[in-house]
Order: sequence, then C-alpha cells, then structure tokens
Amino acid sequence: MILPRPADALHKAWLYRLVSAIADDAFLTSVLRFKGGTYAAMRGFIDRFSIDLDFDLSDASRVAEVRLHLENIFSKFDLRIDQKSRHAPQYFLKYENMPGERNTLELDVSFPAPKNNEYEPVRFIEIDRILYGHTVATMFSNKLVAILDRFEKHHSIAGRDIFDVHTFFLKGFLYKPEIIEERTEMDVRKFLKTLRNFIEQRVTQTILDEDLNTLLPPDRFRKIRFVLKQEVLLFLK
Repeated sequence: MILPRPADALHKAWLYRLVSAIADDAFLTSVLRFKGGTYAAMRGFIDRFSIDLDFDLSDASRVAEVRLHLENIFSKFDLRIDQKSRHAPQYFLKYENMPGERNTLELDVSFPAPKNNEYEPVRFIEIDRILYGHTVATMFSNKLVAILDRFEKHHSIAGRDIFDVHTFFLKGFLYKPEIIEERTEMDVRKFLKTLRNFIEQRVTQTILDEDLNTLLPPDRFRKIRFVLKQEVLLFLK
C-alpha cells in the first residue's frame, strides 16, 4: 500500500498489525473473508492509501465468537473501542497519535455476504500472511454496487469508490453479473445505466477532491482529479 504522507505511517502500521493478528487467529481466518480498499491496496490492485478494514463473515451464527476474538486482539494492542455496533462486529478504534493526525481506525465485519461472492486464498507479501479474500471479479462487482449502496444507506458519496472503479476498468478487470443482480435486483444493463446517471448527476469535483486528496500522492492526485469522472462515465457506456 502506498503512503502519501509520512504522517500516515502510523495508521498503516496499525492496519497491518490488525490484519496480521487476524491472520494469526485460526478461528478468525476460518470465518472472515478480507475485502474492501485496504484489501485491494495490499494486493497491489489500487495505488491509493486506505484507512479501514472490511471483512465478510461466512457464518452468521458465529458473530459472538468473532466479537470475542476481535476484542481480545484490541485489548492486546491497547486499542480503545470508541464506538461499536449492537448488531454486527463493527468498531471505531482509537490509538495514540500526534494532535491533528489520524487516530481512528474502523473495522467492519458484514453479513450475510452475497451468495454469489467468490473467495480465494491470498498471500500478502508485506505481512507474510495468508488470508481468504474476494476474487478480482467479486471485488470489482461489489465496488460497482458500493457507489449506489453507500448513498442509499448513508446518503454519502465516496470519491475513493469512483477512483477504484476507474482503476479496475483501466486494468481490464471483469465483474461478475450475478453479484450485481443479486445485490441490486436489477439486470446488469439497467444497473450500469442507473449507475452512470447517478455519477453524472451526483458526483461533483468537490466530492472527488475532498475524499482523494489525502489518499493519493500530490502528483498523482493532480493528474487524475479532472479526468476521473468523465473516464468512468465512458467506461460505463
């Protein structure tokens, strides 16, 4: 994963500490499936910084055990739970840092996962660990859906979702239509048209700039910021 600012080295270290600890826990590795921006960045698929950890839970009956194992890890590392969900293993964790710098890490375990999701074992070179995570097609499909899903659930838009979709299109990745249709209850053609209209109408330059300017090196940010939206719209046609 790239490091746009030296000040973000501590946050990256915390991400890697937690992922390593999860990978070293036999129970957690049996039920958690790595996904999301940090997963994609650690696999080298996207060249941006990522700040959260996201997992699918393969067995919804194991929620209580997942909580116990995760909270034991947090305690071991002296991470303070600032907030947590009553319904799922979702946490905002605080760590010590200099005033004005990042000091919060979100860890989110989702369930149930789409039935059409596919997973594969992945070795992460930087931490020398193996975890199961999304296949490329599963990753791309869920990222496409995430743009609309984030707005419907939280009324928010993340410029990083647009950036990731742009990167996946440029790399020639393929999505899995069955996942999109399962999650949206739309056929792929209708979904892509809906997504294209949403991006055209809702995604502004301000949204892209505010989200991406801390996740990319300055030169990369300057080069991509003005072409991102139009190229994604082109790819979606």
